Amino acid sequence: MPGEPGNLEAVSEATNADSSEPTSGNAVPGRSAKKSLAVNLGVYTFARLALVILIAAVIVGVGLLFGVEVPVLVAAIFAVLISLPLSLLLFKKMRIRVNESIAAVDEDRRTARADLQSKLRGEDGKK
Repeated sequence: MPGEPGNLEAVSEATNADSSEPTSGNAVPGRSAKKSLAVNLGVYTFARLALVILIAAVIVGVGLLFGVEVPVLVAAIFAVLISLPLSLLLFKKMRIRVNESIAAVDEDRRTARADLQSKLRGEDGKK
C-alpha cells in the first residue's frame, strides 16, 4: 500500500527528476525533499529535547516533594537516559517520517547523479 509508513516504493515512484525542485515522497506537495527533511528532523529533535526537559523537571519536582535537592545536572543525565527508549515509543510516527524524508533525499540524489552521469556520457536521456 503506497500510504503506509516505511513503504519506499511510493518514494521512488514520486521522484520528479524533470523539475528543478524535486518532490519525492513528501507529506506536503510542492515542498522539496531537503526542506521536508529539515522540517521533519527539526520537529523530531524539538520533541525529543522537550521530553528530556519535561522528565528532568519531573525528577527535580519529585525530589523537592520528598525534601531532597536533586542537582540539575544529575536530573538532566537521568532524563536523557530515560528519554532515549521512551522517545522511541512515543515518537515512532515522527521517526518514520524522518526516515522517509531521508530516503526521499537519497533517491533525489541518486536520480540527479544518474542524470549527470548520462549527460557526461553524451546521452540525452530522452526517448
